[in-house]
Amino acid sequence: MTNLIPFACHARRVTITVAAVFAALFIFSPITQAGSWNGIEPLKSRRADVERVLGRPLPQEAGSPSTLRFKVAGGLVTIFFTDARFVKNKKLPAELEGTVLEIVLQHENSSDTPESMGLPAKHEFKRDDLHGAIIYSNLRDGIVYTFINNRLKTTRYSPSIRELSRAQR
Repeated sequence: MTNLIPFACHARRVTITVAAVFAALFIFSPITQAGSWNGIEPLKSRRADVERVLGRPLPQEAGSPSTLRFKVAGGLVTIFFTDARFVKNKKLPAELEGTVLEIVLQHENSSDTPESMGLPAKHEFKRDDLHGAIIYSNLRDGIVYTFINNRLKTTRYSPSIRELSRAQR
């Protein structure tokens, strides 16, 4: 019985140490991801990934090869892709050409309000009033909500500021 006490203390110390290491990695990790939606991530996902998740896009308009539109439950999704000009202007690596730049959800008949989403209490979101629209933006995480008549109309997911600056190196 006396041999079990030192073993139990050692096992407890090891468990606490492992938990502390994982907690520290999670808390102090500098990784901030772009706003992602439905497994689609800006600056990572490509056209094939988008079509695998959302299926066949709506017929394209002439002159818009860098966008795809999809009808989804609750509205319409438009996916914008990076092109050569954007990559060059932002001084991004060439391999980012063709990745998702932005995801725009256009909500039909949404009942969400800033209050129901808790946005007024979230200090990481900046509020702007613009010509009858209320916009809550969190550029650090790459998410922007637009409300018209106090109802959610659009949600935009884009690269976070940290991810875009890291890609520019």
